[in-house]
Amino acid sequence: MSWDALYSSAFDRVRKNLGKIGGILLAYNTNIDAIKYLDGNDLERRVETVGEDEVLHYAGELPRMVENVGQLLGSILWSIKHGKAAELFVESCSTRFYMREWGWDELRMGGQVGIMANLLGGVYNVPVIAHVPQVSRLQAGLFKDGPIYVPKAENGKLELVHPKEFQADEENCIHYIYEFPRGFRVFDFEAPRENRFIGAADDYNPNVYIRPEFREHFEEIAGRARLAIISGLQTLTRKNYREPFEEMVRHLEILNARDVPVHLEFAFTQDEIVRRSLIDVLGQFHSVGLNEVELASIMEVMGEKGLAEKLLADDPVDPIAVTGAMLRLAERTSVRRIHFHTYGYYLALTDYKGDFVRDALLFAALAAAAKAKLGDVRSIDAVVKAMDVPVNERAKTVEERLAGEYGMKNGIADINGYQLSFAPTKVVTRPKSTVGIGDTISSSAFVGEFALH
Repeated sequence: MSWDALYSSAFDRVRKNLGKIGGILLAYNTNIDAIKYLDGNDLERRVETVGEDEVLHYAGELPRMVENVGQLLGSILWSIKHGKAAELFVESCSTRFYMREWGWDELRMGGQVGIMANLLGGVYNVPVIAHVPQVSRLQAGLFKDGPIYVPKAENGKLELVHPKEFQADEENCIHYIYEFPRGFRVFDFEAPRENRFIGAADDYNPNVYIRPEFREHFEEIAGRARLAIISGLQTLTRKNYREPFEEMVRHLEILNARDVPVHLEFAFTQDEIVRRSLIDVLGQFHSVGLNEVELASIMEVMGEKGLAEKLLADDPVDPIAVTGAMLRLAERTSVRRIHFHTYGYYLALTDYKGDFVRDALLFAALAAAAKAKLGDVRSIDAVVKAMDVPVNERAKTVEERLAGEYGMKNGIADINGYQLSFAPTKVVTRPKSTVGIGDTISSSAFVGEFALH
């Protein structure tokens, strides 16, 4: 069967079964994205004003967090140079003011929870319960209509309401997104692909603030969930991670006791102590989703530096190196599912078998292509509009390597007692935006898998 036929079949099957899933719990990060589409001349002027020597140092190596304007501009150049997404906490008030003065081109729903809630609840019509650190009027207005709920507690009683009905006026949590297209040039750097740098300029999400409703009523909230996705841990540091980690582990224990499969959506985490701590608790999750930068960062703290280097050496990413890294992570942590996504193809390593794993990846790839093509996907029927986007031709080489190494057929292979599933993606050459595509991929694949199984 051709990949186009497999795509069509996967979409039809997932759409037919989405209504059977039940409630999905999403925690912990939601914010407002202020998106700025970079202009090369403007960026060069800003770098020259601060001083090239100070800025270009950080284009080679990211700082732990952003403490001045030079580090901000250097981190943006790092993302452009590598074509990689990165997110850092902006600690400096003067730098936050600088970003606000720089301005934005549009405001959108942000944060992994916010993006996933709008997709799963607002597009797929699957009920979701979302943790929203601050329900400001602007934040609430960015949620789509549909079965999207936030917990509200009054007089000790829990109620689930749409964010627009929460009737609160809390703080705005703004993250600044600096987007650039493939081929974007600044100084001697040229972006090998479209991507963005994110400056997190709020004090709630970076510290993983967990609302009182979730602390006091989590058992009742968990009782309404059939699946859960946890995200937003990436900006934690060794100074502030212990308390939110303890609360997260408590939530995991409650969810696991109720047999609720939980997915961890990993994101680039600068602090090595936090990365090690995530590895230590990963076995309590059913699933984890990550890209090559994130997988390489995990291999580094596991002592697999050679493998980490291989993951970042080639384009497209070497699938044999990816598979080796996923196997090491699975063996170290016993996590049941590892979902790897990169530009051009996806892989999933699972300790269970079935073509539904591959088909869920195909559904996710179609959803991601629709988001890249349309910018905002308004209904699940709009997802099918991505069927005319061609399958990535460069993924053919990846598929051939997997077939030669592992005997893969039709995107499925057995390896060391695990199933390895593969999906070539549909690549939109000029996407309207890259923000939220990774969250679209991971949530669609995770939810799609349970819709099919």
